[in-house]
Amino acid sequence: MEENNHKTATTEQYHVPVMLGEAIEGLRLREDGTYVDVTFGGGGHSRAILEALGEGGRLLAFDQDEDAVARVKSGEWKVESKGQFTLINENFRHLKNFLRMYGVRSVDGILADLGVSSHQFDVAERGFSTRMEGELDLRMDRRGEVTARDLVGTLDEEGLTRVLKLYGELPNARQMARAIVKARGEKDIVTTTDLKEAVSRHLPRGMENKYLAMLFQALRIEVNGELDALKALLQQACEVLTEGGRLVVISYHSLEDRLVKNFMKSGNFEGELEKDFYGNVLAPMKMVSRGAVQASEAELMRNSRARSARLRVGERVQMKNEVK
Repeated sequence: MEENNHKTATTEQYHVPVMLGEAIEGLRLREDGTYVDVTFGGGGHSRAILEALGEGGRLLAFDQDEDAVARVKSGEWKVESKGQFTLINENFRHLKNFLRMYGVRSVDGILADLGVSSHQFDVAERGFSTRMEGELDLRMDRRGEVTARDLVGTLDEEGLTRVLKLYGELPNARQMARAIVKARGEKDIVTTTDLKEAVSRHLPRGMENKYLAMLFQALRIEVNGELDALKALLQQACEVLTEGGRLVVISYHSLEDRLVKNFMKSGNFEGELEKDFYGNVLAPMKMVSRGAVQASEAELMRNSRARSARLRVGERVQMKNEVK
């Protein structure tokens, strides 16, 4: 639900990087290391990584949004660095395959800043913002075939209820789903305004924006398959990180943070610890930060989007009998 805490960026700020200092510290950068920023976005985190790298260093970045890639190709995003930089226009769920395509089999650190960029919120036609009217799209990768309009136009009441309850954690998910089905029987739900009008009677007074953010979050997660992509990233991170390599993840809602926390702690998404005969935990990572790191008050004054952010750091460890 990032938009509740979103502050519109200036034209010079395509996307303000959240917890930049904490993320860079968590990666424990080496000048000659190889790193991956799987959520390039506005390039703020990537710039800081590149500036710390020397001639032997390398950064590969992923972003499925063509707008972010276009900024680099046009020269709008620039950085002075001795390190090598590669931008890959793909979803990070394909991390391992594309690293191998570029000749990389192992890396020293991975950074993921999950969620929606300031730019995506500010472009009305992308449909991410509850504040502006636009087509009900919500695709992070506009090459994808399914939009939010498709979901609200085709899913039955049970299907919509599942999405809104599971991904939006809406207390009145069924009532909202029923309202959407009823509204589309009268006219197509095409725009963000159409959707807001359809559920308007089910937005508690004083909590309208919060409930709308939860609704849009649910549809966005379903459209983009975000949680499945995150699971794939976490599993592949263990396959490509060197021993001692760091994984830094910034999440913005409990669904993401729970997956990250459980995986870093136990190596599975349920958080169930497996131990050997001697009581040693059998997990491919260890938690570096005891709990989730939150943005400082100073940062919150500059960038209110950071209010819901939670940063966790995990370190790759060598498991007994493991062959890497």
